[in-house]
Amino acid sequence: MKKPSKSFEIVLSAIACAVAAVAVTVGCYVNVLYAAGILLAVFAIMVPLSKDFIWGAALAFLGSALLAFMFCAFSIFKLVPYILFFGLHPIINHIQLKYVKKKWIHPLVLIVKAVWFILSMWLAFELLAVEFFAFDQTTWYEWVMQYFYYVLWIGGAVVFVAYDIMMFLCQKSVNALIRRIRR
Repeated sequence: MKKPSKSFEIVLSAIACAVAAVAVTVGCYVNVLYAAGILLAVFAIMVPLSKDFIWGAALAFLGSALLAFMFCAFSIFKLVPYILFFGLHPIINHIQLKYVKKKWIHPLVLIVKAVWFILSMWLAFELLAVEFFAFDQTTWYEWVMQYFYYVLWIGGAVVFVAYDIMMFLCQKSVNALIRRIRR
């Protein structure tokens, strides 16, 4: 099987970058579509990875983050979850599948990724909810903060394990869809 050309990698990565940038931008402007926009951007980043273009996916992520930053009127607070975790997660998963061959290392990688996810969500909560949306001035904030770290670490770990498994399965489905493109 012949290796795909560099121009094919550039085109596939540019399409992924454009779709991801539009999805994140729409999510920033329409609050109801925020999570859906980030999820669609994650799927767009998976497209170059389906052809094993790691650098193309990394550049698509970087380009989509920069374009969304400019299109969202330099609103870095809304882009923090995408930039810190969700945009990089499919790339890390692909690298894990490609280079980690020993089965006993996979749980260690899962723990490191779970801590990365939890810390990213904590930072997003502090920046978005507390600073940007002023959650600290609400009446329920003190009650929630009593148990916040338990919910964050235990609930975040459970949610992340489910999310990670689903992203591996979604990468397989994207691979099956993109496999039809002959290059």
